[in-house]
Formats: sequence, structure tokens, C-alpha cells
Amino acid sequence: MTTRLATALAVAGVALAMPAAAWAHAALLRTVPEAGGTVNRSPARVALTYSEAVEPRFAIVSVTDAGAHRVTAGVPRRSPADPDTLLVPLQRLQQGWYLVYWRVISVDGHPVRGAFTFAVGPNPGPAPQFVIPSISETAATPRLLFARWLTFLAMMAAIGLFVLRVAIARPLVRLVDGTNLRAVSIAFFVASAIGLLVAPVYILLATAQFALRSVWKVGALVPLVHASAFGRGYLDLELCFALFALAAAVALWVDRPERRERSVAEIVAYAGALGAAAAVLVVPGTSGHAGQTSPRGLAIALDWLHLAAGAIWVGGLIGLLVLWRSLPVARRVAGLVVSVPRFSNTAFVSVMVLIASGTWASVLHLPTVASLWQTSYGQAILVKVGLLACAMLLAAVNLVRTKPRLVASRQRVQLGAPTALLLRRLVTGEVVLVASAVFAAAVLSSLAPPAKALAEAGHAASHVGPGSVTTVVNRSGYRLRVRVTPNRAAVPNDFALELMRRGRPVRGADVTLSFLMLDMEMGQQEYRLSETRPGVYAHAAPALVMVGHWGLSFQVTPKGAQPFDVLIVDHATG
Repeated sequence: MTTRLATALAVAGVALAMPAAAWAHAALLRTVPEAGGTVNRSPARVALTYSEAVEPRFAIVSVTDAGAHRVTAGVPRRSPADPDTLLVPLQRLQQGWYLVYWRVISVDGHPVRGAFTFAVGPNPGPAPQFVIPSISETAATPRLLFARWLTFLAMMAAIGLFVLRVAIARPLVRLVDGTNLRAVSIAFFVASAIGLLVAPVYILLATAQFALRSVWKVGALVPLVHASAFGRGYLDLELCFALFALAAAVALWVDRPERRERSVAEIVAYAGALGAAAAVLVVPGTSGHAGQTSPRGLAIALDWLHLAAGAIWVGGLIGLLVLWRSLPVARRVAGLVVSVPRFSNTAFVSVMVLIASGTWASVLHLPTVASLWQTSYGQAILVKVGLLACAMLLAAVNLVRTKPRLVASRQRVQLGAPTALLLRRLVTGEVVLVASAVFAAAVLSSLAPPAKALAEAGHAASHVGPGSVTTVVNRSGYRLRVRVTPNRAAVPNDFALELMRRGRPVRGADVTLSFLMLDMEMGQQEYRLSETRPGVYAHAAPALVMVGHWGLSFQVTPKGAQPFDVLIVDHATG
């Protein structure tokens, strides 16, 4: 057991040392044939190169003609020359236009979809109006959210209950006659069993959704679990949690709370269990958003601190309720007098760590303050903060009122019973609120953090869309007329910039158009616009590969003059 635990901790250490990934979601960087382009002869295959290696068994690539007939000749496979490229064999294609629709799963478990067209010709004719499947998808379905929430709540509760049992409530047995911690130990085993059972269920549910298969086809899903980075991350989590449950069970078995001094065996057992708990809490960060955020080491450390503080808080609260119910009525107040002050001090530190780590992590993930209310990710953070604020309000009442009254009940016995009842009600409220905050965190981890490029949106010259775009911007003495038609995602769009100065067209300028996805972190596309007529620079491309908000950044260098930039925020729909 010690060797396997050491291996798990070593893997976590290596993950912390690795550089941060360049992208948070799989972005389609280039295609062969080129998106929106024309090839003279039928290509043997379609090649799609992404910003990260995606698993072919989770990829869906559909190529259809204008009549919606499929023309693929096989399933996607990884290119032997480039792990980031998927290859899809094709039948012999006739002259005309073709739609490529793709869906892949990012390393952090988020599905990403897109589409583009290409033509085979020399005379393919005008592009038809393809019927494009939905190019928006979310991992935040009710079924997945519930399973994810229950998994993390059970694991965090088990860790917190163990800490309460061996570090906070342990003196109770020695100081109050006729008491024991058996009920807390049972609560720990129940939480551990729930975590061990629900985690595999969540993995299968998520794998079924990502692979678009029935969850009841377990035999087909199990081989796919290990095929994705997301699945491997949760398998590591399950392994680490199983090791923690085993190590904690050994620690509880050798523990003798009636003795003041701990034996060497107890200390070694505690260390092993706490080390396994630390490994459990680091795995979600390495396989989730924190592992894809720069600086990676800091992001994972903050995620670990946040989870650890939350586990001690929620597990301790549950443990206090178990103690309240299990202690003999005649010994209840005396038992709470021993346990509550010790837990209050620990909970106070945990809440401070929770606030600090959560705030710092939000700064890393959110490019602007406005992202808190302008994006779904930020709104989930606000809901989580609101729930935790309410829980902290109840915790503050316990700290400044319940705790002193319990201590005072040693001299004023009449204070004991009503204070214990108040404690139960307040702690029950805290448990409900903190558990709800864990659900908000489950929603948060299922959403894509906003792109860093969103920070530039505050300097946008104009916000346009949905629908065809025509907008006029004045910058550095120039008049710019921007047009985007039809401004729809996953289809070829015409992008044009008319550049005027003092009422005359500006010829010979160098104009480059960059595309930044503002709703999630993706790769940047860039095209050079050609001068199609005096002062008008244009290019046609299916650059808006997803529904959402895009930053269209025009870098303009007039001939013999100073360059300048213009940013347009565009809302593209399907």
C-alpha cells in the first residue's frame, strides 16, 4: 500500500512540474482540404489538426455532400506522423461542395464541435445551404452534474470526517465518561462507500455521453474510459480515494483515543492516510481546469487548498451533527463543550483558506471583473460565493454566540440544552448551504472558463451581431467600414474592410484579420485580406467555427503610415 501511495504522490508531483498546456480546449487549427477551399481532384481523406491530441474513439467526423449523403469510408484515426491530427478516409468524391462536421473531447473532458466546407472541382459552382447539426454542446447536463456533485461531496465528507475523528474530536473519549466516536467512524465509512460507488458510475455516465453511446452498454464503455485523459484522471482519483479509505480504516483500527499519547503505529497510520487524502485532493486539479491554466503549479496548488479547506469544513460539520445525535443525552452538552470549540478554531482557518484560495483562483481564471456577470462561468462563481457567504454567516453566529455559550454552560448549566439545540439547527443549515456550494462547484467545473482574450473586449470599437454585420469605426484619422456576411458559425463568411481617409479610398494597405474565441480558450486564426477593389480588403473563410462571441481584430498598416488595430466583438449564431 505504501508503494502505491508513493507512486500516486510522485505522479502528482510530476504533474505539478510539467508546463501548462497552451490551450484549454481542443481548437481546430488547420484542415486538408483547406476550410472553404477548392481542390481539383477527389482527396483520399480529410485531415484535421487540433491544438491538442484528441482521442479518435471519442471523435465524430461526418463528411456529407449537398444531398446530405455520407461520403466517409471509415472511422477517424490518429495520424502516425502527428498525434494532434485526425485522418478520415473518404470515398471517391464527385465535383461539388461538401460539409465536414466534427466533434471531439478536450483533455479536460469538455466536448467541442465545429463544421466547415470545401469544394471539389474545377467548377464546383456556388456553395449550397447545408443543414448543419448543432455545434454547441455542454458537459453540464443534470445527470452528470448530480453524479459529479455526489462524488465530490462524498469524498470531501469522508476526508473531513476522518480529520474530525482523529484530530479534533479524539480527546472527547478521554475527557467525557461514557462517550465514544463509533458513530463518527461509521459516518466516515458510509461516506467512503458512497464515494467509491458513485465515482465509477459518474465515469461511465460521462464516457457514455462523450462517446454518444448508451450507458447500459457497459462492456463497450469500459475500454473507452482509459482511452481519454478525462477518464484516466477519474480512474486515478478512484485509485487514490480507495487507498485513502484503506489507509484511514487502518488508522482508525490502531487508534486508541482513550490514551493521551499516540503510539508510533498510530502516527505512521495517520501520516499514510493524510498523504493519501492529499493525493485525492490534487487529482481533480491536474485533470481539470487548474491543470490547463497558467501558471499550472500555482493553479493546481490553489485548487488543492480550496478542496482541502472545503473538505475539512463540510466533513467536520457533518461530524458535529453525527456527534450531536449519537452522544448520550446526559453527556451531550459536555461532549459538545469539548468538540465544538476545537472544531470552530479549525473551521475558522479553513474558511479563511477557502476564501483566499478561491479568490486567487478566480483571478487566474477570469480575464476581467466583468466576466463574473457576463459569462456562465463567472455567474456560477457568483452563485457559489453567495451560498458560501450565507454558510459563513451561520458559522459566524456559531463562533461568536454558540461557542461562548457552550463554554459558559460549565458554570451555568441552564445554558447547555438550548445552546446545543441552536447549534444543531445552525450546523444543519451550514451543511445544506455548503453542500449546495459544492453543487455550484460541480457546475463550475463542467463549464469552460472564459478566454483570456476577453480582457481585450473592453477596448472593442463596436459590438455587432447576430446576423449580417455592417458597422463603421473611426480610428487614427481613418474611416473603417466593416462587413461580415452572413455572420453564421461553421459556414464560409465574407469578411470585408473598406478603408477611407478624407473621403478617399486608402490603397496598398496591409490588412490582417485575427479571430479570437471569447467564450472559451481556443487557438487563434489569422488571415491576410486582399485588396479586391480600391480601398476594400476582403477574404472569405469559415473562420467562425463555433457559435458564440468572437473578437475580430483588424491589424491595419497603411502604406507609408503608422499601423493601428481595431477590435470588433461579433456574436455569431448557427
